[in-house]
Amino acid sequence: MNINTKEMKKVFSIIVLLIFVTGCMFQKPDYVKMISAAELNRIMQKEDIFLVDVHVPKQRHIKGTDHFIPFNEIDKYKDALPKDKNTAIYLYCERGPMGNAAARSLYELGYRNLSNLEGGTDAWKKAGLDFE
Repeated sequence: MNINTKEMKKVFSIIVLLIFVTGCMFQKPDYVKMISAAELNRIMQKEDIFLVDVHVPKQRHIKGTDHFIPFNEIDKYKDALPKDKNTAIYLYCERGPMGNAAARSLYELGYRNLSNLEGGTDAWKKAGLDFE
């Protein structure tokens, strides 16, 4: 019976570890700010921003998009990025995950002012906002 108790503790420890690890995977990244379609639209009305579509395959762009840079090819497009690593960069894809992946790559390159459109172009469309 003592063996069963040890085995149960071992199984319980593994379960707790798995819950902890998978829970961390679903947290919002701390290197990118998530913004709503309404918030991005407000910012675009007030400022000239650096807006990048990172969705693969290429999609219909939000009006005012500066560049199309595939989320998985950030390194290939370094010359298209702002030289000042503190410049605000706004990213979007179709739903959000590719924007987060692009933000991670940009963060690794030293960029620190990163925002991703929460819900991507799907949210932009639902908000009734313009495309090119």
